[in-house]
Amino acid sequence: MDRIFLSPPHMSGKEQHYIAEVFESNYIAPLGAFVNRFEENLRQYIGVNHALALSSATAGLHLALRVLGVGAGDYVLASSFTFIGSVNAILYQNAKPIFVDSDESWNISPELLSQAIKEAPIKPKALIITHLYGQVCKLEEIVEICKEEGIYLIEDAAESLGASYKDKQSGSFGDMSVYSFNGNKILTTSGGGMLVSNNEDWIEKSKFLSTQAKEDFLHYEHTEVGYNYRMSNVLAAIGVAQMEVLDKRVNRRREIFKCYQKELSSIEEIIFMPEISGSRGNRWLTTLCLKKTNPQDIMDALENENIESRPLWKPMHMQPLFKDAMVIEDGTSQRLFETGICLPSGSSMTDEDVMRVCTLIKRVLL
Repeated sequence: MDRIFLSPPHMSGKEQHYIAEVFESNYIAPLGAFVNRFEENLRQYIGVNHALALSSATAGLHLALRVLGVGAGDYVLASSFTFIGSVNAILYQNAKPIFVDSDESWNISPELLSQAIKEAPIKPKALIITHLYGQVCKLEEIVEICKEEGIYLIEDAAESLGASYKDKQSGSFGDMSVYSFNGNKILTTSGGGMLVSNNEDWIEKSKFLSTQAKEDFLHYEHTEVGYNYRMSNVLAAIGVAQMEVLDKRVNRRREIFKCYQKELSSIEEIIFMPEISGSRGNRWLTTLCLKKTNPQDIMDALENENIESRPLWKPMHMQPLFKDAMVIEDGTSQRLFETGICLPSGSSMTDEDVMRVCTLIKRVLL
């Protein structure tokens, strides 16, 4: 049978039309009208003042840390239960991470966050929170903690484009925020990201750094280190088309989750990732944990039927790269990693595809 992928690209049909416009204009090199258009479309959708299209969300995090003044010897707080792209930029700046565990929401725990700030060797300069699998963190509490402590808040909204908290979009709460448009995301340009902020100076500085820090001379003049981090006009054209159907993609992923929930919630040992009060997740991936069964048993059964699935993220404090990093944890994210699974959730899935997955899961658990 045809393979069911975890989260494949889902094109709208307009992408090739817009790409043809790019080729007709011959603005194949980085930058162009579609980059500007993509930035404006996303800026308006999120409700922020400024947006910068980049080669990746990781590039956005790197620029955010740099323009906020994070450097060697500084500490940066971060969600431990996340993908490594959320935290590698801390090392790029020769800073030190302090990982904070999750709570019952699966996202970063405000209680453990406060503990981490108290126990840090010096006051951390910034906090990077990850909105995991498209579900937002407890933003009200986290924003208040950062304000009280004078700590910059950076939202890693790579997985949560289209998710909201109290009718505000994820990524609109932080001092700076990033989104990812990699091939498996809810909106994809094949590769790419966006950095957003209400602070014009920070975005302008990020733009300067992202284009090799070229000074305002006709010749090439440089006084500081820069990067080649900007998005191409070709990829931005894909992004413009994808933005036109973003709400449809979110709604379909939520429908897929509800279908899984309807078919599987009667199985006592299954626990789905929750949606916190006041929030609306994009359900980028449908994720669940098992009370008894080894999740590998389900993943093997699915793979035998040509269906892709995956474990939940392995927490950063359990990664060999960060074996010496400071962590405030209570075992929550480790338990989630050991008992959890990501199910196919692409918006192009049919109801029949979802039922095919559910039938196999029931075969293992019942």
